Amino acid sequence: MCPLRPSTGESGKSTFIKQMRIIHGAGYSEEDKRGFTKLVYQNIFTAMQAMVRAMETLKILYKYEQNKANALLIREVDVEKVTTFDHQYVNAIKTLWSDPGVQECYDRRREFQLSDSANPQFVAYSAKSLSGVGVGSAPCPRCPLSPAAPEQTPLQCSYLTDVDRIATVGYLPTQQDVLRVRVPTTGIIEYPFDLENIIFRMVDVGGQRSERRKWIHCFENVTSIMFLVALSEYDQVLVESDNENRMEESKALFRTIITYPWFQNSSVILFLNKKDLLEDKILHSHLVDYFPEFDGPQRDAQAAREFILKMFVDLNPDSDKIIYSHFTCATDTENIRFVFAAVKDTILQLNLKEYNLV
Repeated sequence: MCPLRPSTGESGKSTFIKQMRIIHGAGYSEEDKRGFTKLVYQNIFTAMQAMVRAMETLKILYKYEQNKANALLIREVDVEKVTTFDHQYVNAIKTLWSDPGVQECYDRRREFQLSDSANPQFVAYSAKSLSGVGVGSAPCPRCPLSPAAPEQTPLQCSYLTDVDRIATVGYLPTQQDVLRVRVPTTGIIEYPFDLENIIFRMVDVGGQRSERRKWIHCFENVTSIMFLVALSEYDQVLVESDNENRMEESKALFRTIITYPWFQNSSVILFLNKKDLLEDKILHSHLVDYFPEFDGPQRDAQAAREFILKMFVDLNPDSDKIIYSHFTCATDTENIRFVFAAVKDTILQLNLKEYNLV
């Protein structure tokens, strides 16, 4: 069995793969977890750098004078070279995070893109599609920032509120730390899983535009396509282009995938991911502002996700082809365990049917 997992960037593909490794694979040993330590540090710096840039752009003042120096210290860090979490940086980040000005910036997080690992509840705001302004038009003047940092997976305890734990000597990332680490997928990565003596080969492919050309022509006879959409991306822009809506990009890629000739015999399973983020975001950022055709009630996550599901299902030109859909939270292991059990049964039944065994 070879399910392919295409999607746009930051939809949760890699987090889902990590869950498969936890649920059906070998999991993460202490040595494996230790290999994520540097990435956790880098994610923390990335998040705080995004906040510092937003402070300047939104013209918010620091309450504590010393935080001007702390902001400069953090801003000058070359994140890709970070391998340790030195005391001076720990103190600078903690002091910045406790500053009322930074907290005000956090409260205005809908006005810029902030790494999920910076906060317990990610509610990022990006270039808004105004009525009459389509994707590809000039960004909304209310949105002063281009994408500042890659999106990550939210948990109840965030990296920035966990700095003391992460800064301890001998810090070993927890399983949840591993799940929320953000590392963009590049190229094509294959993961085999043994599910009840049936080998599933799951292929994870890069979602950013620059990565798609590496894989989109490489697959034939793929058993199933599992396509992930981030429900929370309806008001966000692409990392590659700060005036193009992410969900519109996801729709375009989904349409391309399901109409490609070599995927015509592949079953399509649509994961509408990050349902937890949608539930929080929909209270503050109205879906109708980005998709005027939405006529459901505001602040209603159920209505919003059903509308988003319908948008994707309606892209299917083949009335005989069923789109199997699931609402998911990729950081919730039990949710993914339950959903993938259903997915596995779907894939097995479809393959048995293909070979006239049922």
